[in-house]
Amino acid sequence: MIRMATIVSINVSELGGVPKLPLETAIVKFEGVEGDHNRFRMERKNGDPGRAVCIFSMERILQLQKEGHPIEVGTAGENFTIEGMDWPKLEVGMTIRLGSAVIRLSEPCAPCSKIGKSFVENNFSRVDHNKREGWSRWSASVIEEGSVSVGDAVYLDDS
Repeated sequence: MIRMATIVSINVSELGGVPKLPLETAIVKFEGVEGDHNRFRMERKNGDPGRAVCIFSMERILQLQKEGHPIEVGTAGENFTIEGMDWPKLEVGMTIRLGSAVIRLSEPCAPCSKIGKSFVENNFSRVDHNKREGWSRWSASVIEEGSVSVGDAVYLDDS
């Protein structure tokens, strides 16, 4: 495995919605991050395992803030905010180790109106992969359950 990045924030919302609030450590289960309720994933997608967790880039958040968007860590609904990852190079099927958990990227996460307050004039499509590749959040399935803490290394499975 190749070290890629670092976990800078773990974010959950017990009641669902955004913002997701920070934790220091979390348990990642096959169905998602323990303590995080995601209504879309759990109710509308019948527990779709490809949407168990959501990741986003700290660098992208900082770039969006420079553009004037009021986005903050957790307000885009991500479970893991990651720093140091080459975001434009992410692809469906990549396997990534976060702490002792392993995830597999399923798809760029389509933005929805619930994250609109993070963007000027509710322009949540700013992070739509189909409009601007390399800017979206990513959905992932959990391949190995485990524990993740802020500061943990993020590794790309190079096999």
